[in-house]
Amino acid sequence: MTINPFDMQGKNMGWCPGCGNYRLLEALKAALYELQIDRRNLVVVSGIGQAAKTPQYVNAHMFNGLHGRALPAAMGVKLSNRNLVVIAESGDGCMYGEGGNHFMHAIRRNYDITVIVHDNMVYGLTKGQASPTSRPGMKTTLQLKGVVLEPFNPVAVSLALDAPFIARASAGDSEQTKEIIKQAVSFKGFAIVDIFQPCVIFNKMNTYQWFKENTYYLPDDYDPSDRTRAFEKAIETEKLPLGVIYRRDGRELYEDLLCIPHTPAYEHEVSEEAFEKLIAGYR
Repeated sequence: MTINPFDMQGKNMGWCPGCGNYRLLEALKAALYELQIDRRNLVVVSGIGQAAKTPQYVNAHMFNGLHGRALPAAMGVKLSNRNLVVIAESGDGCMYGEGGNHFMHAIRRNYDITVIVHDNMVYGLTKGQASPTSRPGMKTTLQLKGVVLEPFNPVAVSLALDAPFIARASAGDSEQTKEIIKQAVSFKGFAIVDIFQPCVIFNKMNTYQWFKENTYYLPDDYDPSDRTRAFEKAIETEKLPLGVIYRRDGRELYEDLLCIPHTPAYEHEVSEEAFEKLIAGYR
């Protein structure tokens, strides 16, 4: 039997039985293995939450940041060494709630990183409060009469900010999720994959069966380069589309705009011109 080099043998996991995080983790590791990523050149970064435990179970470099702060850490890693494969991975609350400001500006800058969001539509670590993507009517430990707000739409927001790669997957479909992750990791630029991931304890509305009945895969003849068509798909509510919703190759990377060399930071000195551009980018 072939051993996946990304497996953490004997690692005790802190997720509930049946949690969608297990399926998502397996799809991620299978994707990395099939892409033949050198685990020594992989860094998986996360914030805080149940989904944010993922890097601890991947046999590669990892970093756990603060709640909502996975993206700044991932950006710093990428800017310090452009040769690294950097994946930022966390939950919908961490990425879209506490980390919403970083999410928007990371898209604007277009770093060459992959962002994988475990979207279970609830705060799982803190025992079941509504998250930015919770559906109207869902009763929680705090929203006793049900959620009243419309959910945050990460696909539509990403499109509005011109993210060059936007996809949606479902953890219940391991093979399809693996293939979508492979495309995202291989893409040059900011790649966002919003993955539906059931929380079997605190979200009794959005179950494996619910996702199966309320999603569909984009047809083979769908053109992901058509941004207008992608917007139409992004705002569908009756059934939610899965697959690569939008893709635009060739958008200039933030690293190139700043003239960041491909050699790691510890091997070079930053020129005065490059330093001024770096400072200007944060003003």
